[in-house]
This record gives sequence, structure tokens and C-alpha cells, in this order.
Amino acid sequence: MSVADINIARMSATVITYHLRMGRWEPNARGRLEQAALELFGERGFEQTTAAAIAERAGVTERTFFRHYADKREVLFAGALVMKDLLVGAVAEAPASASPLEATAGAIAAVGAMMQQRRELVRQRQVVVDANPELRERELAKMSTLGAALTGALRDRGVGELTARLTAEAGIAVFRVAFDSWVNDPDAAELPDVVRASFVELKAVTSGE
Repeated sequence: MSVADINIARMSATVITYHLRMGRWEPNARGRLEQAALELFGERGFEQTTAAAIAERAGVTERTFFRHYADKREVLFAGALVMKDLLVGAVAEAPASASPLEATAGAIAAVGAMMQQRRELVRQRQVVVDANPELRERELAKMSTLGAALTGALRDRGVGELTARLTAEAGIAVFRVAFDSWVNDPDAAELPDVVRASFVELKAVTSGE
């Protein structure tokens, strides 16, 4: 393992600590609505599931549902803002000595740690998204938004525009590959570890090793 690989591992651990300080997810009313929605999407299909049915399954009123979500699609995509804030915050907290790629790897591993805590819900969600073309399009748009946020966070660290964009796009690509491997393999390692291994592989490919 090279010094650069060790740095990526250390950065990932450092920024995951940043995420864990935010606290673990708890199934409050919003969480119960999410769980109920994913159950119903799996049982009935996305199109056949109504907000009223989700609220009933969660044990709350339909009015409560709409206090938390604008519509049933938002149940699947409300977490995008949390991911964005986590990425931006983790890059900002990366040590000044971290390279753009190291800061990016640590931030994406932190997102992986958050998802690892919600592994079954994340997998249920992905099944729903994969089965619906409209939802797949929105998922692509979400990833583009995260890439733009990551680019901005790197620029705020003083990284040049081209380097920031290339690093952010590479980071999002690594995340997508790592996530796809993890979410489809019940025996996969924990997502932060898959992310770190994928970044190490990227460095090997780009350096010609």
C-alpha cells in the first residue's frame, strides 16, 4: 500500500468521525413514514401507492405526511439535502494538508458511513428507483447536484476550477461504482470500505500502476 493510499484511508476515517458526531438516525414520525412508504412501494409498486396509504401504514394522519413531504417522490429523495450538506461539511473540515482527491475520498466515505447505518432502507429504496424510469432520471439529477456541490466545496478550499470539477466528477463516479457494488451484494464489505478501496483502485488506474 502506498503513502497516498494510506492518506486516503486516514482521511476517510477522519471525516467519518465528522459524520458520526451528527448522531444516529432514529425512526421518528418522518422515519416511520419513510419505512412505511418503502414497504408499500415494494408491496404495491410506486405508482399504485398513495400518500394516504403511507400515512395509514405509519400510524399518522395524511396531514402529517404532507408536513414532512411534498409528495410520495420526496420520500425517496429528501435525503439528497442531507448528503449534500455532509459532503460540503466534510470537505470543509478536511485537514489543510489533504489533497483534493483525499478530501473528496474522505467526504464520500462519510456519506457511505451514513448509508451503512441505514443499509436495509437504502437497498429497499434502490429497488424502487431502479424499477421506475422517471425515478432513475431524478436519481441522475441528484448525483449531478451532488457533484456540483462537491465542486463548490473544493473551490472554497482554494482548488482551481478545472481541478475541482475533475476531482468532483471522479469522486461521484467512484461513489456510484462503489454504491452499485455494495447495494447489490448482500455479502459486500461496509460501504465506507468499498468506497476507500474504489478510490485506491482509481489512483492505481490513473497512475498506471
